[in-house]
Amino acid sequence: MTLHPVGSVVGGRAESFDDDWNTEQALIRLDGDRFGPEALAGLDAFSHLEIVFRFHLVDPSTITTTARRPRGNPDWPEVGIFAQRGRNRPNLLGVSRCRLLAVRGLDLHVRGLDAVDGSPVLDIKPYMAEFGPQGATVQPDWTTELMRAYY
Repeated sequence: MTLHPVGSVVGGRAESFDDDWNTEQALIRLDGDRFGPEALAGLDAFSHLEIVFRFHLVDPSTITTTARRPRGNPDWPEVGIFAQRGRNRPNLLGVSRCRLLAVRGLDLHVRGLDAVDGSPVLDIKPYMAEFGPQGATVQPDWTTELMRAYY
């Protein structure tokens, strides 16, 4: 499988650390060799985006394939890598929802994107409420505690 980034993150945080992502503003800049502004036509009618990106700064030797305690917190249970959203994942893929502030040329101005400067962006999708979960959602208490200050 070969993927080619559609763009990259410009600005925002230079390194990843947890919490307060809602204060971060950055650009997603489309690859101008592959796309023109028409690729973004109509995107400005949406308030939020879903971004698929690569955790490019993660050292491959730190990838986790087993269970661990999220953030190393001894009060939280050991859970498998697929029961959490940590960056040390087998394929180093991140998915983030962020607010779209503006579309200018090939640049998407966003807030709350939890990807760092230089992250390769693999896909950009408008967030549509109908793609959200149908019915009530359920999650363990530790996840609510973990996310309390994330955004």
